[in-house]
Amino acid sequence: MAWIKDRGLMIRMYTTMFLLALIYLAFIAFLSYIGLNFFLIMLIAGFMLYIQYYYSDKIVLWSTGARIVDEYEAPELYDIVRRLCHRANLPVPRIAVVDTQIPNAFATGRNPKNAVVAVTTGLLRTLNRDELEAVIGHELSHIKNRDVMVMTIASFIATVAFFIMRYAMFMGIFGERREGNALIAIAIFAASLIVWIISTLLMLALSRYREFCADMGSAILTRNPKALISALAKISGRMDLIDDRYKKEVEGLNAFFIVPAISRGSIISLFSTHPPIEKRIEKLKEIARKMGYY
Repeated sequence: MAWIKDRGLMIRMYTTMFLLALIYLAFIAFLSYIGLNFFLIMLIAGFMLYIQYYYSDKIVLWSTGARIVDEYEAPELYDIVRRLCHRANLPVPRIAVVDTQIPNAFATGRNPKNAVVAVTTGLLRTLNRDELEAVIGHELSHIKNRDVMVMTIASFIATVAFFIMRYAMFMGIFGERREGNALIAIAIFAASLIVWIISTLLMLALSRYREFCADMGSAILTRNPKALISALAKISGRMDLIDDRYKKEVEGLNAFFIVPAISRGSIISLFSTHPPIEKRIEKLKEIARKMGYY
């Protein structure tokens, strides 16, 4: 199966990854220059990311209350997933259903052999079969592109910077009251804060690019980009009708969803992991034109 090559998108994504690498190197050089021994902090951060990476599927399923279903319970879902996996040359993942009125879907798991695709009951009630297939194609594209692994690696330095900020605050408050120590603590905190902000913004940009790639992958897998356009419009429109209290319950999982469930006035809207629906639809229309649909 040949994926559509969007050179502009690929250039932006690789440029973002390159900038992240530069931030990593500059931060490590600064910490080495001031003589900070941050081995323990790196060890703690590495352990947390190890848990996140190896147990992400269990954590997300538990957080959402998702239930793994078998083929007898969800024959249509299994039929769609099996057919698209054959096209994508992927092993068939486990399938889960989340009982919630919020129409959404997500994929998790550190690699294709340990993947899970989940859909909500709200999504099943909202979409027709072609639209559901397009959404599942999007999630399978995340699996094929190994996005969990990429984003876990990309988040490492931001996690380290966060722990070093905490360490600098602790050292400044409870450390020895010497002018030199206070200045070092301030310098470490300021550098770590800057690195955390920049690396987080770059990670969010990388995440948005990868959503475009998953949309593109769905168009290729299903050979029906118009179905994903319709699905995104329906999910987004339905999301506006959902009570904010239900959205707030799942805001921590928005990075996994195909469309974030963001409540009105939420600060999360300032740090979105997804591109605006309008831009995604515009990009899909470009793909549809290339495939001869328009």
